[in-house]
Amino acid sequence: MKEIKRYEMNEEWAHAGIIEAGDFCFLSYCVGNIGGTIEQQINGAFDEMERRLALAGLTLENVVKMDCLFRDVWNIPVMEKVIKERFKGKYPARKSIQTEFAHAGGAQGLQFQADAIAYAAR
Repeated sequence: MKEIKRYEMNEEWAHAGIIEAGDFCFLSYCVGNIGGTIEQQINGAFDEMERRLALAGLTLENVVKMDCLFRDVWNIPVMEKVIKERFKGKYPARKSIQTEFAHAGGAQGLQFQADAIAYAAR
């Protein structure tokens, strides 16, 4: 069995930002541009996802599954626009969920978060 690699460990929150296990990488809590517009936050989350994937030598093209969390699920069309721009036809399977984020910014803060699974055929 290959070694499980954990990156971006956060002791305060007791989680890892990315875990590489076999041919799969699991990414959690990808957020960015908190306090910005929904489009800025979605792009910021994908920027963070790209940065973490690079730690394992991967790109957005390797993402096979995403869970997308929204404060307002009616912003899905904005996310779809950004996905078309960023994933360039290599779309992952995904689901969208509306939630109240437990985040210090409250209703004006965090609007979008993505978790992902990426596949790395090595």
